[in-house]
Amino acid sequence: MKVGIVVPFSWTFWGAVNEHAELQAAALRGHGVDSRTLIGNDPPGQFTRVLHPRVARHGEPPPDVIPVGRSVIVPANGSLPNIVLSPRCFYRIRAALERERFDVLHLHEPMTPAICIITLALARTIPIVATFHASGELGWMRMARHVWRPVIGNIDYRIAVSPMAADSAARWLPGDYHVIPNGVLIPPAADPAGREHRILFAGRHEPRKGLRVLLEAWPGVRRRTGARLRIAGADPLAVRLLLSRAHVSDEGIDILGFLSQDDLTAELLSAKALVAPSLGGESFGMVLTRAFACATPVVASDITGYRDVMTPDTGLLCQPGDPRALADAIESLLADEPRREALGAAARRVANANYSWDDIGRRLISVYEQVLAA
Repeated sequence: MKVGIVVPFSWTFWGAVNEHAELQAAALRGHGVDSRTLIGNDPPGQFTRVLHPRVARHGEPPPDVIPVGRSVIVPANGSLPNIVLSPRCFYRIRAALERERFDVLHLHEPMTPAICIITLALARTIPIVATFHASGELGWMRMARHVWRPVIGNIDYRIAVSPMAADSAARWLPGDYHVIPNGVLIPPAADPAGREHRILFAGRHEPRKGLRVLLEAWPGVRRRTGARLRIAGADPLAVRLLLSRAHVSDEGIDILGFLSQDDLTAELLSAKALVAPSLGGESFGMVLTRAFACATPVVASDITGYRDVMTPDTGLLCQPGDPRALADAIESLLADEPRREALGAAARRVANANYSWDDIGRRLISVYEQVLAA
């Protein structure tokens, strides 16, 4: 079996859907399934720096990635995704489909132009599985469902990463959705004890991620606990600007920028807690389950999406947008080391039981076999 994974964003700029697709491809390879990923790419250079003033990973994509065009930033759903809109990608996608001869195509965020819509239009004889990730009102779908109506029917099997994502998609595209959660990279070993006295924030610099709330809470947390805060994923210049505007000192703060998968895992394995102060717009807590896999407990906002992933055994929930509530939760966790270690151990068990990519890979292969047999 050969599977084409189709992602409408840019490989160059990290995000949850890109991470999902990369780990999906690795899981399929682990089960002996060949795959290629069709995705955008923005090579380093002046043109990319002008269009994308964000931290990025540069260099050549891996051999299993087929770049099909450059991206632009398009504000959507409280985020700033890098979406490929170039008409030139039509010819590259058509050539890739003819050359690779996929048995199944798996599209992520299938209603997002241009890569996914073009693929839906061209691949009329190939079974198509689609995963819906986003949640919320998705108001842009009001128009898109009419514009893309001719190709929507080409989707043979619909997956959502959470019940919330399924409800959001079904509001505009009624039908049957099967929930298969985001998988997580699980390191072979993780000990919740013996951690460095620090906490970690991992996410892009977007208002909905709540980094400003954490920075406003930080001086008090630092003063009362002596812990350090490490910030991963966000553009360092944007973080420093946010610190300046919030009139917060950078004392006790390490700004790491973009991290590779291995480096992020190392950070999670050494931190006492992950802090996820998002304000909303999260359909699934991928960063939460990533911490779970590393036996790292989580302090997170009590929002839909995170609430579906968190349990009382894996960390603490607090009022979103409230620096005082966030500080209290962080300090409570750091003040009780036995409790913190117990939460970390329980979180690791949850990750192994519910979010292992090995298990999710098997479930996806079963779906592919089902659509091939139909």
